[in-house]
Amino acid sequence: MNFLHMTENNFSLKKIEISVSEAEKRTGRNAMNMQETYTAYLIETRSVEHNDGQSVLADSLWRRYSEFELLRNYLLVYYPHIVVPPLPEKRAEFVWHKLSADNMDPDFVERRRIGLENFLLRVASHPILCRDKIFYLFLTQEGNWKETVNETGFQLKADSRLKALNATFRVKNPDKRFIELKHYSDELQSVISHLLRVRARVADRLYGVYKVHGNYGRVFSEWSAIEKEMGDGLQSAGHHMDVYASSIDDILEDEEHYADQLKEYLFYAEALRAVCRKHELTQYDLETAAQDLAAKKQQCEELATGTVRTFSLKGMTTKLFGQETPEQREARIKMLEEQIKEGEQQLKSKNLEGREFVKNAWADIERFKEQKNHDLKEALISYAVMQISMCKKGIQVWTNAKECFSKM
Repeated sequence: MNFLHMTENNFSLKKIEISVSEAEKRTGRNAMNMQETYTAYLIETRSVEHNDGQSVLADSLWRRYSEFELLRNYLLVYYPHIVVPPLPEKRAEFVWHKLSADNMDPDFVERRRIGLENFLLRVASHPILCRDKIFYLFLTQEGNWKETVNETGFQLKADSRLKALNATFRVKNPDKRFIELKHYSDELQSVISHLLRVRARVADRLYGVYKVHGNYGRVFSEWSAIEKEMGDGLQSAGHHMDVYASSIDDILEDEEHYADQLKEYLFYAEALRAVCRKHELTQYDLETAAQDLAAKKQQCEELATGTVRTFSLKGMTTKLFGQETPEQREARIKMLEEQIKEGEQQLKSKNLEGREFVKNAWADIERFKEQKNHDLKEALISYAVMQISMCKKGIQVWTNAKECFSKM
């Protein structure tokens, strides 16, 4: 996969190839100084453009899944208007009963390796994310990368969940497009979840049907032992049944890769909701700034005219302890006028920020929709082709068995 990015030193554009080529089980000590077993992944990068026009040797480094998580969390904070690609699952979900749910299982680790490579390629192919310096260092700087990320202060800039929840319920004028997108992401997650559950149930039953064919093989083999004229035909038919029964393991393993493609968009649903939540926070901040400005203007007007239109603690204090002196009132009016001026600038700034967020977010959402439509169409077509191929192989097995019976 080729992509454009900015190099660390001169920020010039060049193309490189990325792959996650290996997974390795390791043992080490965690932050609590306790021994743990984890999987490390080998990331290889190779420049396909060099100053002299010649390709250069590949660079490689090892990363843990938690480092991929750190990278994605950073991207979520610094690019809130972007539908940030999701990571593959940390532990297996929607598994059928013969599939291991152990996150150290070799087959699961292999599928996650493919998923992590796909994540890097998604980021690398994004027109904005591919140019991020932290992403570049993730691919090229093994030592002290975590410290470099933490020095950006991204964790301090992250919006709290409580604040996001508050904005969800208190925002008054949200963009209807984002409300519809939020509902769509919920529905997309629900539909894909149901699809994956159905697929797991089908896999369970299909596994049983195929394995039962092994009984045909055993019976035909036993039968052939007591027959002279029919023996060879029964033995051959039994062999075909045994091959058919054993083929299901590879078939369902291939199916898991199509299931993982669906799971990617299951997790993309949460990435869409993250953009919607950020819009709600931006809109809530704008509305709060507008309310604060209106309140200050009203206070200033009341002080200037000497009339109080709403209940306030200041009004009660005035009634109890007497009026302010003209000098005190003038000082307060002057202070409020300065605050109003600052508030107007702040409101203008938040308006521009809000419009810019909506413009950039919607552009990326449109890009995501095009990508999603293409990917899901290809995945579903490929899955259908695989099912057709599987059925054809089943027909061929029985055709072969029929020929064996005909020769008896």
